[in-house]
Amino acid sequence: MAKRLNAKVTGPAGAQPMVFAHGFGCDQHMWRYVAPQFEADFRVVLFDHVGAGGSDAGAYDPERYSSLHGYATDVVELCRELELTDVVFVGHSVSAMVGALAARDDPERFAKLVMVGPSPRYIDDGSYVGGFSAEDIDELLDSLDSNYLGWSAAMAPVIMGNPDRPELGEELTESFCRTDPEIARRFARVTFLSDNRADLAHVTTPTLVLQSTSDAIAPVVVGEYVHAALPNSSLVMLQATGHCPNLSAPEATSAAISAFVRG
Repeated sequence: MAKRLNAKVTGPAGAQPMVFAHGFGCDQHMWRYVAPQFEADFRVVLFDHVGAGGSDAGAYDPERYSSLHGYATDVVELCRELELTDVVFVGHSVSAMVGALAARDDPERFAKLVMVGPSPRYIDDGSYVGGFSAEDIDELLDSLDSNYLGWSAAMAPVIMGNPDRPELGEELTESFCRTDPEIARRFARVTFLSDNRADLAHVTTPTLVLQSTSDAIAPVVVGEYVHAALPNSSLVMLQATGHCPNLSAPEATSAAISAFVRG
Protein backbone atom coordinates (compact mmCIF):
# COMPACT_ATOMS: atom_id res chain seq x y z
CA MET A 1 0.00 0.00 0.00
CA ALA A 2 2.84 2.41 0.80
CA LYS A 3 4.22 2.00 -2.71
CA ARG A 4 0.79 2.26 -4.31
CA LEU A 5 0.12 5.54 -2.51
CA ASN A 6 3.63 6.95 -3.00
CA ALA A 7 4.03 7.27 0.76
CA LYS A 8 6.94 9.30 2.14
CA VAL A 9 7.99 9.02 5.78
CA THR A 10 10.17 11.54 7.63
CA GLY A 11 10.89 12.45 11.22
CA PRO A 12 12.32 10.44 14.11
CA ALA A 13 11.64 6.72 14.25
CA GLY A 14 9.42 5.79 17.15
CA ALA A 15 7.81 9.24 17.39
CA GLN A 16 4.04 9.65 17.28
CA PRO A 17 2.93 9.46 13.64
CA MET A 18 1.15 12.26 11.80
CA VAL A 19 -0.50 11.28 8.53
CA PHE A 20 -1.38 14.10 6.11
CA ALA A 21 -4.03 13.50 3.44
CA HIS A 22 -4.74 15.87 0.54
CA GLY A 23 -8.03 16.96 -1.01
CA PHE A 24 -9.61 16.51 -4.43
CA GLY A 25 -7.36 17.44 -7.35
CA CYS A 26 -4.34 17.81 -5.10
CA ASP A 27 -1.41 15.68 -3.94
CA GLN A 28 0.98 15.51 -0.99
CA HIS A 29 2.89 18.54 -2.33
CA MET A 30 0.07 20.70 -0.98
CA TRP A 31 1.35 20.05 2.56
CA ARG A 32 4.86 21.32 1.86
CA TYR A 33 4.48 24.40 4.10
CA VAL A 34 2.74 22.62 6.99
CA ALA A 35 4.09 19.08 7.33
CA PRO A 36 7.76 20.08 7.80
CA GLN A 37 6.76 22.04 10.92
CA PHE A 38 6.16 18.71 12.65
CA GLU A 39 9.10 16.64 11.41
CA ALA A 40 11.26 17.35 14.47
CA ASP A 41 8.80 15.79 16.91
CA PHE A 42 6.55 13.51 14.86
CA ARG A 43 6.86 10.67 12.37
CA VAL A 44 5.38 12.49 9.37
CA VAL A 45 3.68 10.44 6.66
CA LEU A 46 2.63 11.96 3.34
CA PHE A 47 0.88 10.06 0.56
CA ASP A 48 -1.12 10.48 -2.64
CA HIS A 49 -4.59 9.03 -3.12
CA VAL A 50 -4.74 6.60 -6.03
CA GLY A 51 -4.80 8.60 -9.26
CA ALA A 52 -3.09 11.64 -7.75
CA GLY A 53 0.56 12.73 -7.64
CA GLY A 54 3.03 9.86 -7.79
CA SER A 55 0.53 7.15 -6.85
CA ASP A 56 0.02 4.02 -8.93
CA ALA A 57 -2.91 5.04 -11.15
CA GLY A 58 -3.00 1.48 -12.44
CA ALA A 59 -4.23 0.40 -9.01
CA TYR A 60 -7.42 2.40 -9.44
CA ASP A 61 -10.47 0.16 -9.07
CA PRO A 62 -13.77 1.87 -9.93
CA GLU A 63 -15.69 -0.40 -7.59
CA ARG A 64 -13.34 0.02 -4.61
CA TYR A 65 -13.27 3.79 -5.05
CA SER A 66 -16.98 4.23 -5.78
CA SER A 67 -17.35 5.71 -2.29
CA LEU A 68 -15.12 7.36 0.29
CA HIS A 69 -14.99 4.05 2.15
CA GLY A 70 -12.45 2.76 -0.38
CA TYR A 71 -10.15 5.69 0.33
CA ALA A 72 -10.63 5.21 4.08
CA THR A 73 -9.69 1.55 3.70
CA ASP A 74 -6.48 2.63 1.95
CA VAL A 75 -5.62 4.86 4.93
CA VAL A 76 -6.20 2.06 7.43
CA GLU A 77 -4.18 -0.41 5.33
CA LEU A 78 -1.35 2.09 4.96
CA CYS A 79 -1.23 2.62 8.72
CA ARG A 80 -1.21 -1.12 9.33
CA GLU A 81 1.54 -1.72 6.78
CA LEU A 82 3.71 1.00 8.33
CA GLU A 83 2.80 -0.27 11.81
CA LEU A 84 1.47 3.13 12.84
CA THR A 85 -0.48 3.47 16.07
CA ASP A 86 -1.56 6.49 18.12
CA VAL A 87 -1.97 8.26 14.78
CA VAL A 88 -2.74 11.94 14.30
CA PHE A 89 -4.59 12.12 10.98
CA VAL A 90 -4.74 15.49 9.20
CA GLY A 91 -7.21 15.55 6.33
CA HIS A 92 -7.91 18.43 3.97
CA SER A 93 -11.33 18.87 2.35
CA VAL A 94 -12.74 15.49 1.25
CA SER A 95 -9.94 13.73 3.14
CA ALA A 96 -11.42 15.06 6.38
CA MET A 97 -14.33 12.66 5.84
CA VAL A 98 -11.93 9.94 4.71
CA GLY A 99 -10.22 10.33 8.09
CA ALA A 100 -13.54 10.22 9.91
CA LEU A 101 -14.42 6.93 8.21
CA ALA A 102 -10.97 5.47 8.90
CA ALA A 103 -11.20 6.40 12.58
CA ARG A 104 -14.69 4.98 12.80
CA ASP A 105 -13.52 1.69 11.26
CA ASP A 106 -10.33 1.38 13.35
CA PRO A 107 -10.77 3.71 16.35
CA GLU A 108 -7.95 2.21 18.42
CA ARG A 109 -5.40 3.21 15.79
CA PHE A 110 -6.18 6.93 15.77
CA ALA A 111 -5.38 9.32 18.61
CA LYS A 112 -6.56 12.59 17.05
CA LEU A 113 -8.12 13.91 13.86
CA VAL A 114 -7.61 17.30 12.25
CA MET A 115 -10.19 18.30 9.65
CA VAL A 116 -9.22 21.22 7.41
CA GLY A 117 -12.24 22.64 5.57
CA PRO A 118 -14.46 19.57 6.06
CA SER A 119 -17.89 18.99 4.57
CA PRO A 120 -20.00 15.88 5.21
CA ARG A 121 -22.42 16.82 2.41
CA TYR A 122 -22.05 19.53 -0.22
CA ILE A 123 -25.69 19.60 -1.32
CA ASP A 124 -28.35 21.47 0.68
CA ASP A 125 -30.94 19.15 2.22
CA GLY A 126 -33.95 20.61 4.02
CA SER A 127 -32.65 22.64 6.93
CA TYR A 128 -29.11 21.45 6.28
CA VAL A 129 -26.98 23.97 4.40
CA GLY A 130 -24.16 22.40 2.43
CA GLY A 131 -23.52 25.40 0.24
CA PHE A 132 -24.78 24.04 -3.09
CA SER A 133 -28.10 23.10 -4.63
CA ALA A 134 -28.46 19.75 -6.40
CA GLU A 135 -28.59 21.72 -9.67
CA ASP A 136 -25.31 23.47 -8.81
CA ILE A 137 -23.55 20.14 -8.32
CA ASP A 138 -25.08 18.65 -11.48
CA GLU A 139 -23.78 21.62 -13.48
CA LEU A 140 -20.38 21.35 -11.85
CA LEU A 141 -20.07 17.65 -12.65
CA ASP A 142 -21.39 18.08 -16.21
CA SER A 143 -18.83 20.83 -16.82
CA LEU A 144 -16.09 18.68 -15.37
CA ASP A 145 -17.12 15.73 -17.58
CA SER A 146 -17.26 17.76 -20.78
CA ASN A 147 -14.09 19.81 -20.36
CA TYR A 148 -11.92 18.84 -17.40
CA LEU A 149 -9.05 21.20 -18.21
CA GLY A 150 -11.40 24.12 -18.78
CA TRP A 151 -13.26 23.32 -15.56
CA SER A 152 -9.96 23.21 -13.70
CA ALA A 153 -8.89 26.61 -14.99
CA ALA A 154 -12.24 28.17 -14.07
CA MET A 155 -12.82 26.50 -10.70
CA ALA A 156 -9.38 26.37 -9.12
CA PRO A 157 -9.18 30.13 -8.45
CA VAL A 158 -12.70 30.05 -6.95
CA ILE A 159 -11.79 27.15 -4.68
CA MET A 160 -8.52 28.73 -3.65
CA GLY A 161 -10.00 32.17 -3.02
CA ASN A 162 -7.44 34.92 -2.39
CA PRO A 163 -7.90 36.70 -5.76
CA ASP A 164 -5.18 39.14 -4.73
CA ARG A 165 -2.73 36.24 -4.87
CA PRO A 166 -3.39 34.70 -8.32
CA GLU A 167 -0.32 32.49 -8.08
CA LEU A 168 -2.20 30.33 -5.56
CA GLY A 169 -5.08 29.73 -7.98
CA GLU A 170 -2.58 28.98 -10.72
CA GLU A 171 -0.89 26.37 -8.57
CA LEU A 172 -4.18 24.64 -7.83
CA THR A 173 -5.09 24.73 -11.53
CA GLU A 174 -1.79 23.04 -12.37
CA SER A 175 -2.41 20.45 -9.66
CA PHE A 176 -5.85 19.65 -11.06
CA CYS A 177 -4.35 19.31 -14.53
CA ARG A 178 -1.72 16.84 -13.31
CA THR A 179 -4.40 14.52 -11.97
CA ASP A 180 -5.56 11.65 -14.18
CA PRO A 181 -8.69 13.16 -15.79
CA GLU A 182 -10.81 9.99 -15.78
CA ILE A 183 -10.02 9.23 -12.16
CA ALA A 184 -10.61 12.88 -11.27
CA ARG A 185 -14.06 12.77 -12.86
CA ARG A 186 -14.98 9.70 -10.82
CA PHE A 187 -13.47 11.10 -7.62
CA ALA A 188 -15.40 14.34 -8.12
CA ARG A 189 -18.69 12.44 -8.20
CA VAL A 190 -17.75 10.50 -5.08
CA THR A 191 -16.73 13.74 -3.36
CA PHE A 192 -19.57 16.06 -4.28
CA LEU A 193 -22.37 13.48 -4.06
CA SER A 194 -21.27 12.00 -0.74
CA ASP A 195 -23.31 12.26 2.45
CA ASN A 196 -21.39 11.37 5.60
CA ARG A 197 -23.52 13.26 8.10
CA ALA A 198 -24.70 10.10 9.85
CA ASP A 199 -21.11 8.87 10.21
CA LEU A 200 -19.97 11.82 12.33
CA ALA A 201 -21.85 10.71 15.46
CA HIS A 202 -19.83 7.47 15.45
CA VAL A 203 -16.44 9.20 15.41
CA THR A 204 -15.30 9.41 19.03
CA THR A 205 -11.68 10.37 18.28
CA PRO A 206 -10.78 13.87 19.58
CA THR A 207 -11.09 16.13 16.54
CA LEU A 208 -10.01 19.64 15.59
CA VAL A 209 -12.13 21.35 12.94
CA LEU A 210 -10.26 24.13 11.12
CA GLN A 211 -12.48 26.57 9.27
CA SER A 212 -11.58 29.48 7.03
CA THR A 213 -13.61 32.65 7.45
CA SER A 214 -14.58 32.65 3.76
CA ASP A 215 -14.71 29.31 1.93
CA ALA A 216 -16.68 28.85 -1.31
CA ILE A 217 -16.61 25.05 -0.99
CA ALA A 218 -17.17 24.51 2.74
CA PRO A 219 -18.77 27.63 4.25
CA VAL A 220 -18.61 28.49 7.94
CA VAL A 221 -22.05 27.01 8.63
CA VAL A 222 -20.76 23.63 7.44
CA GLY A 223 -17.75 23.74 9.76
CA GLU A 224 -20.08 24.61 12.62
CA TYR A 225 -22.31 21.67 11.68
CA VAL A 226 -19.36 19.25 11.68
CA HIS A 227 -18.22 20.53 15.07
CA ALA A 228 -21.73 20.14 16.54
CA ALA A 229 -22.17 16.65 15.06
CA LEU A 230 -18.88 15.24 16.36
CA PRO A 231 -19.06 13.97 19.96
CA ASN A 232 -15.53 15.15 20.85
CA SER A 233 -14.42 18.14 18.81
CA SER A 234 -13.23 21.73 18.92
CA LEU A 235 -13.65 24.39 16.24
CA VAL A 236 -11.01 26.95 15.35
CA MET A 237 -11.76 29.78 12.96
CA LEU A 238 -8.59 30.51 11.03
CA GLN A 239 -7.64 34.00 9.99
CA ALA A 240 -7.63 32.72 6.43
CA THR A 241 -9.78 32.83 3.32
CA GLY A 242 -10.38 30.19 0.68
CA HIS A 243 -10.59 26.42 0.81
CA CYS A 244 -6.85 25.72 1.01
CA PRO A 245 -5.44 27.42 4.12
CA ASN A 246 -2.58 24.93 4.07
CA LEU A 247 -1.35 26.97 1.08
CA SER A 248 -2.83 30.41 1.65
CA ALA A 249 -2.23 30.63 5.42
CA PRO A 250 0.24 27.89 6.37
CA GLU A 251 1.50 29.65 9.49
CA ALA A 252 -1.98 29.97 11.01
CA THR A 253 -2.84 26.43 9.95
CA SER A 254 0.35 24.99 11.44
CA ALA A 255 -0.09 26.93 14.67
CA ALA A 256 -3.64 25.69 15.19
CA ILE A 257 -2.65 22.10 14.49
CA SER A 258 0.38 22.38 16.77
CA ALA A 259 -1.70 23.69 19.67
CA PHE A 260 -4.08 20.75 19.25
CA VAL A 261 -1.58 17.91 18.83
CA ARG A 262 0.89 19.16 21.41
CA GLY A 263 -1.73 20.31 23.93
